[in-house]
Amino acid sequence: MQIQVNTDHNIHGGEGLATYVTTDLEQSLSRFGTWLTGVEVHFSEDSGGKPTDKKCVIEARPGGKQPVAVTHHAATVDDAFAGATHKLVRVLDSRYNRAYDHKGSDSIRHMPPPENPDEVGVLEDGGNSRDTTPDIG
Repeated sequence: MQIQVNTDHNIHGGEGLATYVTTDLEQSLSRFGTWLTGVEVHFSEDSGGKPTDKKCVIEARPGGKQPVAVTHHAATVDDAFAGATHKLVRVLDSRYNRAYDHKGSDSIRHMPPPENPDEVGVLEDGGNSRDTTPDIG
């Protein structure tokens, strides 16, 4: 999983912020590691003068699926990142469970194919058949 961190010109974090974000996301998203192909984190500051003017947008790309993006606004960069990470884990958990865990068992979409497709649906006759229809012939 590739993680990319972007900041606008108002957010000063540098290499320390990128290392912190990468380490935290690798730990938080470790369950989805083989499923996710990439994650992008964008930090920005809205210049509206509001107390919650820091924004964190995290976009995750599950393999073969549409990207998922979440946004969180907070007073600090750390709080914005923590909120966005929490939202992303909830969304990914829901989508991952829908795709791979259907009512407590594997989805039929992820089952291995049958060994002999010609015998799918064919019942073996064990000599104790309850078929009482008379032979026509």
